[in-house]
Amino acid sequence: MSSHATPRTAARSKARAAARLAAVQALYQHDMEATPIAQLLNEFHNHRLGATIEDAEYAEAEVDFFDDVVKGTEARLAEIDTTIAAKLAKGWNLARLDKAMRAILRAGTYELLARADVPVGTVITEYVDVAHAFFDKREAGFVNGLLDNIAKDVRA
Repeated sequence: MSSHATPRTAARSKARAAARLAAVQALYQHDMEATPIAQLLNEFHNHRLGATIEDAEYAEAEVDFFDDVVKGTEARLAEIDTTIAAKLAKGWNLARLDKAMRAILRAGTYELLARADVPVGTVITEYVDVAHAFFDKREAGFVNGLLDNIAKDVRA
């Protein structure tokens, strides 16, 4: 916590971090099972956000932020996927990416496109942190580089 952060802003930051992780999990589940978004939101609201499952305690998440990232990503999926695909190396496409990686990049790209209230550095750092929950350092570096590259275009 920086010297400028108050306990309230620290709690909000933690709640948003939890919301981002949950949003990536929801988007991953949607990609894997084609679970309708409304059903996913209901499941996460009632059974995951802030719950204890198999002795793992899920942090309290900022529910409105979680909903915005999940719904917004889904609503702008074509634009988001085009934005990501344009930054992938030659010969790569979204279908070649791991589904969890796709969910992380989609949520991060949504925030860069639609959440001007969230600083670029915060978006990138938070989704690199989410990547660490699923992947090794190399993949987290990929998330960092790709989101940074996207940010240069969409937040210029």
